[in-house]
Amino acid sequence: MIVVLSRFTIANNMAEEVRIAFTQRPHLVDEAPGFLGMEVMSPTDNPTEVWLFTRWSDEQSYSDWHKGHEYHESHKGIPKGLKLVPGSTKITLLEVFAE
Repeated sequence: MIVVLSRFTIANNMAEEVRIAFTQRPHLVDEAPGFLGMEVMSPTDNPTEVWLFTRWSDEQSYSDWHKGHEYHESHKGIPKGLKLVPGSTKITLLEVFAE
């Protein structure tokens, strides 16, 4: 199993809009082959920073999703006008080796 951590920081006071967008997401990823689950969170001391954890059975499943049409469709719900802190976006793949 792998976990993909996607992080970004909101630059223009739209944290609430981002939270709403995630709670109302279209769930397109839920049926992707190899997808195991997702959590979206913010550090308690920095609500403008968003951490998105997705769990996948293997790296190829994540890669196939990330390159696919539904990945791009799933991002259409991003709030209009959202600006991110330059350089804050980071994607990290983590190998899960013990539970």
